[in-house]
Formats: sequence, structure tokens, C-alpha cells
Amino acid sequence: MLNQFRGFSASMVKRHEFYLAMMIVLIVATLGVLSEDFLTLGNIFDMSVSSALLGIMACGLFVVLIAGGIDISFPATAAIAQYVTATYILTIGGNFIVAFAIAAVVGMLLGLINAVLVYKLKVPAIIITISMLNVYFGLLIYFSNGEWLYGFPDWFMDGIELFTFTGSDGYDYGLSLPILTLVATIVLTSFLMSKTRLGRQIYAVGGNADAASRIGINLFGINLFVYGYMGALAGIASVVQTQITQSVAPNSLMGFELMVLAAVVLGGTSMTGGKGTLFGVVLGVILLAVVKNGLTLLGVPSYWHTVATGLIIVCSISMTAINEKKQALQGA
Repeated sequence: MLNQFRGFSASMVKRHEFYLAMMIVLIVATLGVLSEDFLTLGNIFDMSVSSALLGIMACGLFVVLIAGGIDISFPATAAIAQYVTATYILTIGGNFIVAFAIAAVVGMLLGLINAVLVYKLKVPAIIITISMLNVYFGLLIYFSNGEWLYGFPDWFMDGIELFTFTGSDGYDYGLSLPILTLVATIVLTSFLMSKTRLGRQIYAVGGNADAASRIGINLFGINLFVYGYMGALAGIASVVQTQITQSVAPNSLMGFELMVLAAVVLGGTSMTGGKGTLFGVVLGVILLAVVKNGLTLLGVPSYWHTVATGLIIVCSISMTAINEKKQALQGA
């Protein structure tokens, strides 16, 4: 039993997620000392809600990166899905099932366009998706005239909240729509990537596309799925963001792609495909959310948030590289 525990401990220390978790614990402990508001129930719930958008999109980008691709266009995809869904709600009405369905379908269709262009043109995915980011955003501004949408019906503004309770501070808390959607997305993505044949094929394609093709895996089909999945989750995230802000601005999500990419890479997902875990991505999202929230509570100017995020990513990647180098030397 002792030897098994030692073996488990040794394997855990070698993992990127271990160092990431230790970094989160250290930062949380530090912020808990520096700010008395950081570890309050209200702040924890606020942090969870504010990071839901990041977490949902990170799950989609994780799947794309594992397959060896990359998608930079998803903020514009989300913005279009958001505008179409909001227009439908304001004009016809509906419910959250309809809202999520419309947004997911619109996002998926735009993601499929990306997949076809990437696969058929044989151009690096980053070039195609950056181009489509500008195409999608330009078309949205043209057709919407840059107008904001607001004045949603009560059912949408009130949202959904389960397991509500009153905290010691007198405020009501519960599992709100953003938190529920984030949890559902993580569970779905985890099941897809770890329990299904499709998930194993996605890892195989990212690890070696030529070898995957030789054993009969449909590369075009995998591309269609991963980019369509990214688009669908971008659409779902856009509904969450609309419900949180109670309005739609065509340019509200532009620039968000760097934060999402940072969370996924910070979690240990390889930019070349085939390597990474969803657990690492979740830890990456948590770390970025904790840092941003902590710096805000400490009154640090917003431009330093970007600096801090960059430094954390560099430190995390450096620790991983050093650990992998040690393992390589030990194996030699």
C-alpha cells in the first residue's frame, strides 16, 4: 500500500496539473491574506459567474487544439450567434431551450465553414480563422449597423437559479444559469474526450494525422466535428454572456480569444495537438479567474492584469518544460 501511494505521488508530481494546482493554492492563500473580501461566499459566486464565459469557450478550444487545429474566430462566431438569438427573443419570444438551440446552431454552422476552409484549402488554421474572425465581425457590423440590443423579457433577465439559500451575509445564493451551463459543458466535454471513441480519434488525429488516416479515421469528419463543436459552444457562451450583461453589443466579445487561448495553453494543452487534459484547462480557467478577481479587489489598474496573466503563463510553461527535460534525462 505504501509503495502504491509513493508511486501515485511520484506520478502526480510529474504532471503539469500538479504545479498548476499548487500555484492556484499559493495565489488563493496570498489573496486571502491581502483582501478580506476574497474568500467570502459572495465573491466566490461572483467569480464563478464571471468566469463561466471563459470556461465554456475554453472547453471548445481545447477540443480543437487536441485535434491539431486552432480557432481564433470564435469571438465573432459568438457575437453573430448572440445577435441572431437576441433578435429572435426580442421579436418572437421563447425560452432558454430555444435560445440555446438557436445560438448553438448558428455557431455550429459558422464553425463548419471554418472546418471546410481549413481542410480544403490546406492553409494553416490560424490564418484561416483570423481571416474569418474579420469577415464574420465585419458582416455583423454591416447588418446590425452596430446597434445595441436590450429590453429582454422578464424570463430571460431573471434567468434560472437552483438550490438557492441565504448566506450569513443576508444575500441569496444558488446555482445560476452561467454556473449550470459551465458545469454541463465541462461534463459533456469530459465525457466526449475520455469516454467515447470519437474522443480517442480526436487525440489520435492531433498526435499524428497521417497515421490516423492510415488506420481509417476520417480526417475531414474530425475537422467538421471539432470546429462545429467550438462554434456551438461559442454560441452557447454568447447566451450566457447576454443573460449576465442583459444587453448585446456587437463588439463586446472581440479580443476575448487571447484570454481563452491563454487558459487552454496554461492548462497544459499542446499547441501542436494530441496532448492535454480537460482538468488542466479547468485549472487554467480557475487560475486566470482568481488572478483577475484578486487584482480587481486589490485595486490594481486593469492594464496590470494582462501583465500578470502573461507572467503566470510564462512561469507555468517554464515549469512544465523544466519538468519534461528532467524526465527526458532520467529516461536516457
